[in-house]
Amino acid sequence: MKELVILGGGTAGTMMANKLVRALPDGWRITVVDRDDDHVYQPGLLFLPFGDYEAKDLVRPRGRLLHRDVRYIVSPIDRVDPAAKTVALGDGTRLVWDLLIVATGTELRPELTPGLAAHGWRESAYDFYTLEGSAALGRRLDRWEGGRMVVNIVDMPIKCPVAPMEFALLADAWLTKRGLREKTEIVYVTPLDGAFTKPVASRVLGDMLAKRGIQVV
Repeated sequence: MKELVILGGGTAGTMMANKLVRALPDGWRITVVDRDDDHVYQPGLLFLPFGDYEAKDLVRPRGRLLHRDVRYIVSPIDRVDPAAKTVALGDGTRLVWDLLIVATGTELRPELTPGLAAHGWRESAYDFYTLEGSAALGRRLDRWEGGRMVVNIVDMPIKCPVAPMEFALLADAWLTKRGLREKTEIVYVTPLDGAFTKPVASRVLGDMLAKRGIQVV
């Protein structure tokens, strides 16, 4: 029996497991490992602050999304030993692999940006890349009465490069619908030369922002 181990049961890990369980020849076993059983539909996080979704709408048990022939283990991952071709789990269990796929995703690290985590994280500065951050941002928008809203791309590369642009446009529509747009200044801050990574798209998207009174800095 050959062993394929996939670290991470998010979108990438789940898609790979479900595709390969049908594509691989007999004699392979697929194992997916993740530290918890909560699969979050991440594209929906962008809409959670505006009330289009609730948190419960975006979460499903990971195990329910995997093919029945995929072995699924809920456990922290302690270490990977490429030389021995093993993965050590949090409880000391070792998985031997013939093929390893690392699909653990990314983690927010606000503490790596000086001052960001120490002053007002998820109180006045928010993210929409996690369930907790998106929900906290939604609670803040519920109290919004006007002021300056800054959509800040701290550095590149970032997860889903178009998401900050989408958020700025969604915020513009949300504020307009509630009669708060004229009371709110929206500023889109980016380390790039324009609104987006690609020159042609940057010009088009930059015009879209300008027409909506969103300042690009």
